[in-house]
Amino acid sequence: MLRVGLTGSIGVGKSFVAGVLAELGCHVLDADLTAREVVEPRSLALEKVVAEFGAEVLQSDGALDRTKLGNLVFGDPQRRLTLNSILHPYIIARQDELLRECEAIDPDGIAVVDAALMIESGGYQRFDKLIVVHCRPDIQLQRLISRNNLSREEAEKRISAQMSQDEKKKFADYLIDTSDGFDDTRRQTERVYAALTEDLERHPQRA
Repeated sequence: MLRVGLTGSIGVGKSFVAGVLAELGCHVLDADLTAREVVEPRSLALEKVVAEFGAEVLQSDGALDRTKLGNLVFGDPQRRLTLNSILHPYIIARQDELLRECEAIDPDGIAVVDAALMIESGGYQRFDKLIVVHCRPDIQLQRLISRNNLSREEAEKRISAQMSQDEKKKFADYLIDTSDGFDDTRRQTERVYAALTEDLERHPQRA
């Protein structure tokens, strides 16, 4: 099985690319879903989060209040790093488990893990290929303002809190530029999929 990482900054259209890859037959794993799974009530990861950030990050039913936690760490790079250091090992372990399940079902397939912080966490190194989705900065800003109903200042703050698009692009095996809309993005994604399929055919024993 070919293992592929898919990443990109906030608001660049990564989810659309993931959807197209799924349509084309890839096994797509969403890191956001995995991140929610590892902090379910009574999980070890959630216990560690509460020990670090306090019981106020819990809802009345014992579930993680992601909004409260986000507010605590968003404007504080050190606390955000602390949170990521707690959660990423659990997320990566669960992803690897899901990848093994995919491989058992479809050993000749392509598995794609969609994760925003793949480069920052170092998790990208586990993959055979890395796709980085990007777009022009002005488009990224407008998409984020519209999608999340943010002020320009809030959107700029969220973008600046992440690794820059230009820095992420340096890690890519394949780049997909979503600046020109859905149809153009789909065509680029189809070309990348064809290249991944060709790579898999050249290396059928890749684990």
